[in-house]
Amino acid sequence: MPTFETLLYSVEDRIATITLNRPEKLNAFNTTMMKEMIAAFDETDADDNVRVVIVTGAGRAFCAGADLSAGAETFNYDAREAVHREARMRDGVQRDGGGLLTLRIFESLKPVISACNGAAVGVGVTMQLAMDIRLASDTARYGFVFARRGLNPEAASSWFLPHLVGVQTALEWCYTGRIFPASEAHERGLVRSVHAPDDLLPAAKAIAREIADNTAPVSVAITRQLIWRMAGARHPMEAHQADSRGIQSRGKAGDAREGVTSFLEKRPPNYPDKVSKDLPDIWDHWTPPAFS
Repeated sequence: MPTFETLLYSVEDRIATITLNRPEKLNAFNTTMMKEMIAAFDETDADDNVRVVIVTGAGRAFCAGADLSAGAETFNYDAREAVHREARMRDGVQRDGGGLLTLRIFESLKPVISACNGAAVGVGVTMQLAMDIRLASDTARYGFVFARRGLNPEAASSWFLPHLVGVQTALEWCYTGRIFPASEAHERGLVRSVHAPDDLLPAAKAIAREIADNTAPVSVAITRQLIWRMAGARHPMEAHQADSRGIQSRGKAGDAREGVTSFLEKRPPNYPDKVSKDLPDIWDHWTPPAFS
């Protein structure tokens, strides 16, 4: 089991839990946390024992945004030490750390559930946009505060957020930068449901349990790719091409035989295929764009 400086990581009964763990800093996001979260998703993808991932925060916040301990120069990349500046430089542009994380979550092979237990501001909310199902405590607060800090939205949120809540709501939240409650996030479609604090993780685990106990992991991985990648497709033919390849591959696999047989025999399924070795490549023309 990996250990991290800024995260807690555990796997129990096929559910991995990633807990942002800087409670004294309200789980503020820094470079170490970015790198460790990416590493944690590498771990969940590689572990066939992990069927679902839950992300939450330690203490009273989910993530209060970027760590501002550097003061006024926090977001001035040119002021950083050369070794840190060059590591993320591409064609003279510093790649945004929040974006590196959301793009990694976008590529996850396992479903990702956010259990937002408190304040989620800046990158604390934009990182959740790339997660699949978002639940909130009734103590959660959200804020796309970038314009109030002299910045623009990051973490590829200008792509994710309108897909989730529509252009009008996305622009209102980003234009004003105001903090809003979990109830508004629910009303506008950002979160699936709002729970009492003690009920939040059990609710997230109940959804994870439904997935882990009843569905084929390879099929879930393909489904995640289909839904997210087709959000930017030019025509439904792209979906037809991909899902046709998927059905052709899955239909002759052991999982499909087990899925039908277990249904007819009225018993729980025991799917034999593994994401690590049996995930088919159904993306004949899919190439992630380069940063340039």
